[in-house]
Amino acid sequence: MNIAKVDLNLLVYLDVLLREGSVTKAANQLSITQPAMSNGLRRLRDLFKDPLLVRTSEGMTPTKRALELKPIIRDVLSKLETTIQPDTDFSPLQSERTFRIMASDYAESTLLLEVIGRLNKQAPNITLDLITPSDVTFHDVEQGRVDMAINRFDELPLSFHQKVVWYDTFSCVVNSHNPIVKNISLEQYLDNKHIWVSKTGFGVGVGIDPNEVQKLGWVDAELTKIGKKRDIRVFTRHYHVALQLAKAQNLIATLPSRAANLYKDDPEIEILEPPFDIPPIALKMAWSALLQHDAGHIWLRRLITEVGTELSTS
Repeated sequence: MNIAKVDLNLLVYLDVLLREGSVTKAANQLSITQPAMSNGLRRLRDLFKDPLLVRTSEGMTPTKRALELKPIIRDVLSKLETTIQPDTDFSPLQSERTFRIMASDYAESTLLLEVIGRLNKQAPNITLDLITPSDVTFHDVEQGRVDMAINRFDELPLSFHQKVVWYDTFSCVVNSHNPIVKNISLEQYLDNKHIWVSKTGFGVGVGIDPNEVQKLGWVDAELTKIGKKRDIRVFTRHYHVALQLAKAQNLIATLPSRAANLYKDDPEIEILEPPFDIPPIALKMAWSALLQHDAGHIWLRRLITEVGTELSTS
C-alpha cells in the first residue's frame, strides 16, 4: 500500500468510531453528517480489508482487527497532534483577528447580539464582519474566505463541518388590537392577511412566486399538508421589518419564537401560539474543514456554542 494515497482523516474517523462505538455519535463528535461518517466507515473497511465494526445484540462491536488497531491509531494521532500543535495557543485578550460570519438577521439579533457582548469582555480587540446570506456562496465558506455561516439550512455540502446551536419553535406576532388576540383559531388565522419572512441557505435570491407554496418554507408547507393556504401580502427577508409591520399594520407574522420574543415587552404587540403544528427549526453554524483545527476558530465556536446553550435554557 502506498501511504501517500491514504487519507489521514480516515485514521481520525477510526479513532472516534472505536471510542464511541456508534456511527451517529462519531459523526456528532466530529461535527460531520451521519452519511459522511458512514462513507468514512466504508472507506476504512476497504482500506483495512476488515469490517472493523459489526452489529450485534450489544450494538456496534469492534472486530479483533479493530481492537488491535485501536491503541496503534491513538498513539499515531497523539504524536501527530503533538507535532503539529502551534507553538503558542490562541489568546483572546491579545488577538486582533477579524472573523467573517455569514448570518441572517434572526441569528444576528438573537444569538450574535449576546456573542458580541461576550467578545467585548473576553476578546475586546477581535472584530466581527457580519455578512448577509445573499453576499455569500458555498464556495466562499468552503475556501475559508468566510469563517462561518450561521443560519437555517435546508442542506449543506458533506464537506462542511456543522453544529446545531439551538432548536426554535414558531410564534404568531400581531398588533395587540387585532381581534384574533381574543381567540386565535385556524379559521381566524386564515381570514387575516400575513407577512412572510425567511432567508435560508446561501446566495442571491430571485424573488418569490406566491403561487409556489411548496417553496415558501416551514409554515406554508405545514398548511399545505392540511389543505390550507394563507393570504400573504408582504414578502420580506428581514425579521425586524416583519415585526414592525405586524405591530403597525393589521398583519400576522409567523416566525421563530426567539425572534418574536425580541418584542415581548412591547405593549402594542401580542405573541400567540400558532393554531396548527409547525415543526421546530434548527439554527446551525457551518464551517470549512480548512478551519476545523484553527485555534482561534475553535475558541469562537466554543463561545458561540456556550451562548447558544445558555440562551436555549433560559
